[in-house]
Amino acid sequence: MIGQPLRVGIRGRYRGTSRKGDGKDSGKVLDIKTADVKAIAPVFHTQGKNLSTALTTLVTTLDGLGAPWGDDEQGKAFGDAYRPQQKAIETAAGTLVLGLVSIHEAMADLSDGHVDNDELIAGMLKKARSADAEGDTRVPSER
Repeated sequence: MIGQPLRVGIRGRYRGTSRKGDGKDSGKVLDIKTADVKAIAPVFHTQGKNLSTALTTLVTTLDGLGAPWGDDEQGKAFGDAYRPQQKAIETAAGTLVLGLVSIHEAMADLSDGHVDNDELIAGMLKKARSADAEGDTRVPSER
């Protein structure tokens, strides 16, 4: 079990694809190996750091420029429209940074949890097999 792929069935319920149990299921399976999940997870952290660095550079540079559009009527109108949009973009990019970092953490936890579950099940099966070999006739949940 350990090192086996996570097997997730893909059964579409749109565009006229088959419904579960109608005999028309393609049986397609998405294979995701836990090692692959664990290996790709740090990429999200790295890209989150890269985006954070770029965002910091952008904010620092733009703040350093002040208000280069001028104090005339057009400049003021532009500044009034630009500043809220600038802040909204900065906030959205900050949210993306947090999202990328949280994806990294979630993928690592998912992989670890899957491996831990596999080890638990393997241990339970090993106990059940050894009890069966010793002639224990009780149901595994009663042992």
